[in-house]
Amino acid sequence: MRGTLIGRLGNAWAFVRYSAYQNFSGRGLGFIGLAVAVFLGVVVFSLMSRSAARGPEQVYNYLLIPAVLLTFYPSAFAVQSDKDAEMIETLFGIPDHRYKVWLARLATLLVLVAGILFLLAVFCRIGLTEFPLGTMVLQLMFPVLFLASLAFFLACLTGSGNSTAVVLVVVLLLFWALAGPLKGSSWFLFHNPFAGVSQLQALVWKKITLSNRLYMTIGSVFLLMLALLRLQNRERYI
Repeated sequence: MRGTLIGRLGNAWAFVRYSAYQNFSGRGLGFIGLAVAVFLGVVVFSLMSRSAARGPEQVYNYLLIPAVLLTFYPSAFAVQSDKDAEMIETLFGIPDHRYKVWLARLATLLVLVAGILFLLAVFCRIGLTEFPLGTMVLQLMFPVLFLASLAFFLACLTGSGNSTAVVLVVVLLLFWALAGPLKGSSWFLFHNPFAGVSQLQALVWKKITLSNRLYMTIGSVFLLMLALLRLQNRERYI
């Protein structure tokens, strides 16, 4: 019994390591370096500027940049990487196995991104301001989950990492352009739950945050289901 449990744990750990390698191999490592470099650049600039605010609201915005970059490449090239590695036929050759593999990779990606964001959040807490670490990382994972699900759906829809990347960039730029009108609504992708509001607005802001996170969760599940349904058409990828 104990040997079986150890064997299963060993297999699970090996699969997690393989999934992590698949997520961040090649250009994925470059995105990690870019995310950390951009984050450190923004934080250092903030520390050098005496007039810059350093509250939880700003920390959330700082951490949102590496969160998006860390999610971008592994999700957008989820299918393209397997095609380039000539693994796509193997995955489709095992009934229903492809769903488990890609979902496990997505879960591994989310865990890795959460871990990296936690380390960066610790850096912010030491160098900038006090804030709840767990809450900060948890709130950041909602847009990460939605973007990862959207990218995975687009990757399954197009079968091309480059096409998925282009569409994702357009979506991100669109939300950035509409930041003014959408900022106070539940539909804003980059909604900041730590935004400084008055006491009269605090309750309303909490309701907006709750609705925003609920919409993102539902949207993420919906996009994942569409992506998995799309994977049934194996001829499109092989």
